[in-house]
Amino acid sequence: MKSVIKYLLTLCSVLFIQQAVAQSGKCRGKVIDGVTKEPIAHAAVQIKAAKLGAFTNNNGEFELQLPEGQQQLIVSSVGYQSVNIQVDRSQTELIIALQVNNSTMQEVVITANRDVAKRSQAPIAINTLTSKTIQDTRPITADQVLNKVSGVYMVNLGNEQHSMSIRQPMTTKSLFLYLEDGIPIRTTGLFNHNALLEMNMAAVRNIEVNKGPSSSLYGSEAIGGVVNFITLAPTALPSLKLSVQGNDIGYKRADLQTGFTSGKWSVSVNGYYADKRNSYIEYSDFHKGILSARVDYRFSDKTLLTNTITSMDYYSDMPGGIDSTKFANKSFLNPQTFTYRSVDALRYRSTLQHTWNDNSKSSVSFLYRDNTIGQNPAYSVKDDYRRQGNSWVGKKDLAHGEINAASFNSYVLIAQHKQQFAWKEAAIIGGVSADISPSTYRADYIRIKKDSVSGKYLSYEPKDSVLTHYSNNINNYAAFVNVELSPVEKLRVVASLRYDLFRYKFDNHLKPSAFSGSPDTTNHFSALSPKVGFTYNFSRTAGIYANYSQGFVPPEVTEMYRGVKVPDLKSSTFYNYEAGGWLSLLKDKLSADVSLYYLEGTNEVVSVKLDDGSTENRNAGKTLHKGIELGVNAIPVKEVTFRFSGAYSRHEFTNFNEKGVKYDGNEMNGAPNWIYNTELWYRPSFVKGLRVGVEWQHVGSYWLDPVNTVKYPGFNVVHLRVGYQWKAMEVWVNTINLGDSYYAYTASKSSFGYSYNPAEPRNFNVGLSYDFGHLFKK
Repeated sequence: MKSVIKYLLTLCSVLFIQQAVAQSGKCRGKVIDGVTKEPIAHAAVQIKAAKLGAFTNNNGEFELQLPEGQQQLIVSSVGYQSVNIQVDRSQTELIIALQVNNSTMQEVVITANRDVAKRSQAPIAINTLTSKTIQDTRPITADQVLNKVSGVYMVNLGNEQHSMSIRQPMTTKSLFLYLEDGIPIRTTGLFNHNALLEMNMAAVRNIEVNKGPSSSLYGSEAIGGVVNFITLAPTALPSLKLSVQGNDIGYKRADLQTGFTSGKWSVSVNGYYADKRNSYIEYSDFHKGILSARVDYRFSDKTLLTNTITSMDYYSDMPGGIDSTKFANKSFLNPQTFTYRSVDALRYRSTLQHTWNDNSKSSVSFLYRDNTIGQNPAYSVKDDYRRQGNSWVGKKDLAHGEINAASFNSYVLIAQHKQQFAWKEAAIIGGVSADISPSTYRADYIRIKKDSVSGKYLSYEPKDSVLTHYSNNINNYAAFVNVELSPVEKLRVVASLRYDLFRYKFDNHLKPSAFSGSPDTTNHFSALSPKVGFTYNFSRTAGIYANYSQGFVPPEVTEMYRGVKVPDLKSSTFYNYEAGGWLSLLKDKLSADVSLYYLEGTNEVVSVKLDDGSTENRNAGKTLHKGIELGVNAIPVKEVTFRFSGAYSRHEFTNFNEKGVKYDGNEMNGAPNWIYNTELWYRPSFVKGLRVGVEWQHVGSYWLDPVNTVKYPGFNVVHLRVGYQWKAMEVWVNTINLGDSYYAYTASKSSFGYSYNPAEPRNFNVGLSYDFGHLFKK
């Protein structure tokens, strides 16, 4: 009886407090992102009739004194669509979700100048893949969203492995920079074209793609483009989302996404485990487990400490490509039986941000990386039986290969400050960074037994032969500055400059007579990378831009020292000229952006044939890259959205002599002139939560070899995606390669023959997710 009385007294007290709050007219609430549930800070909440309002704090919270009667609230934030809602004094706790703005003109970007900026004030070609785009697509690999960007073709090499094409041919060279929250995933000098397999897509909020050189802000490798994966912040409301999905060609995956905010603390944990077995290509199993945790502590409204850690374990069979006979016969049998790639990666970052006042803020970040890649690579397997002149020599049942391991640790410090001025709306962003990354590399020769009838590589035995074994301390010190101002109305001028100094301290553990016999040495590289540009906005809906920029790439460590007796390479330098513009019509229902570029590459590293028949790496290559990129977004009716992203480009050798063969004037191999991707989404109003999307990807024909003897015809492929969200539950069915087209993701020709990477046949990926977060809400 006492417990019942106590309960009734407590209930009466709660009701009395709620009534008192309602009578006082106080309205509290949170403004959140409609997709990610992250808090939106500094959103404006205005009472339309009373001309009163408030701004949300860093947790997305606001409080308003409501007049009596029905009131209309207008809620807005930069980069989001404004909403109008009806409220009265009976509604004391509001949750207001905003959707990202459809207009590219009103987008907010981060990568353009290392801080938040409007897209319309950034004199570069930049595209954003929003959280809504990622959620609607439900990608199982990053290429399924990145290829929606004009001029981008991320090549799927299977099991999240990849190469890339952004203002460059499809290549594995170190011409692209991959960032996580503005910081490189890997250290410079140890580029891995598969770097994005180390990304945790379950923790990604949105992706920004800067096209063209960005070395003036981000340093080396930022030549063709910079891809910045911006991760999820902890949610404003409790969230616990579990997802499972799988397809009919052996792929299975489970995701975890969770987060909450409590007082000064905010926490999120995101990750997934993927597994594939018995797929359409023989010997192509893999598994990947990756988990990210983030803990934020807000000391005050002006000071925030963010700590993130990501750990990944990855293993994949390495089938390699198939030859022309197998490809023509649609045979997915693979000659490999033991090749593999294994990756263990750990990244930890701690960032302290402080806002001094409305015009001044600083940040300091510390980063630690621990990375190891072990391989028995398919690309190193070479048959002993080979053509030599007009005859064949060697043993048919013998091949040669290697097992290698590369590892590094990184200790990184980045300090940055932004200062704004009233004069000409000027702003300066400056900073310094230091990256200390000791690394090791070892490669051991293996002797491979081959079945001369079936062509399968059956087994291998290690020999007491070390091909390469060294350690290398890589130090990179840099200082950068970005200055922008508006000398006259509508004109924004932006200039940036970065100085990089590299030191490679090489310690060879082998004798000079070894395959990699370079003596111990220390090599230095430095570069001063400028960029200057402007934007001119004729109105809120139309603008143009132009820029000039330089980019550079120091030699990769393996280019410098692997198989080398005397290392003597310099940095490659790229010169870029580009212009473009944007236009928005019909109240943002139709928008377009266009860019034209002219990019020259000099001092590129090529393999030169010497008089004695051997080869060595030298700075002897010049290339030219030029093209036009176009993006169009339209909302013809409320229920339908349309997107077109396309590019026409031409990539040429202007002065290129490799292994004694001149390619001057030839088109570069693996460089289609046409790449475009278009997509149509239908969201019927009569079935709320349903979405149906059709995507068409086109890759044009391209040369298979630099001599320009044979072309691959390219391909067209269509994907169909259907999803339905009801309250906390979502289901989806993605049909990849709807027409069951037979094509190769990429193809090439070399002295060893043709190689094709067959694309996935038609497959159905079915998924289900449920957010249990509502069970934890108060």
